[in-house]
Amino acid sequence: MSDSADSIVLIPTYNEKENIENIIRAVFALGKDFHILVIDDGSPDGTASIVHDLISEEFSGRLFIEERKGKLGLGTAYIHGFKWALARAYSYIFEMDADFSHNPEDLPKLYSACHDEGYDVSVGSRYCTGVNVVNWPMGRVLMSFFASKYVRFVTRLNVKDTTAGFVCYRRKVLETIDLDRVKFKGYAFQIEMKYTAHVLGFRIKEVSVIFVNRRLGASKMNSSIFGEAFFGVIDLRWRKITGKIKPHPERMAHTS
Repeated sequence: MSDSADSIVLIPTYNEKENIENIIRAVFALGKDFHILVIDDGSPDGTASIVHDLISEEFSGRLFIEERKGKLGLGTAYIHGFKWALARAYSYIFEMDADFSHNPEDLPKLYSACHDEGYDVSVGSRYCTGVNVVNWPMGRVLMSFFASKYVRFVTRLNVKDTTAGFVCYRRKVLETIDLDRVKFKGYAFQIEMKYTAHVLGFRIKEVSVIFVNRRLGASKMNSSIFGEAFFGVIDLRWRKITGKIKPHPERMAHTS
């Protein structure tokens, strides 16, 4: 494996000691060469120590970690990771959970949709071919499914799984989005990123994946996350109507 991979997988963590080593090894076992950046929000369970050990013992030059002090939110973790990746030479930047709800073996499919098929964003979608969710309570399945329908109704965004957190972005998408103006921190962050990419003219493809509920560790889902998403969608639509969704100032020429 080379130290010059064109792709990096961002994995935000908070108390993922049961999963982090296994997910890292699963990504590095793929035929395609991916690098990994773990963004750890001060996990008290020793998640960061496990990553540091893996870096020093096996994966120097391929595995990286950024440590932040305290739980600062999923969205800010990804923004931190995006900026870190953009400061380096990566062409494809991925979002993925640490808990195996996203299957690492699907990473090459998301990569292919952007690299080979020419899409700007590819989304690992639970809902583009029905409902592909395993081990979720029915109430949560219905809430997630109809939340995505609500988002599509309000925003007119033609993506069936708008809250999906398994995503590949071409570098130019993240360079064009004004990351300092991204507003939301929870699951609404995922909606905001997709919607902003769409408004700025980028092409999005959904790739069917099977989402498996975590087997180890605790879920970070709570009611405030859904509240932010519900009202955030209305705010996003209003920002579009009022012309407030704009490219990064340095990339204005891209959409002119």
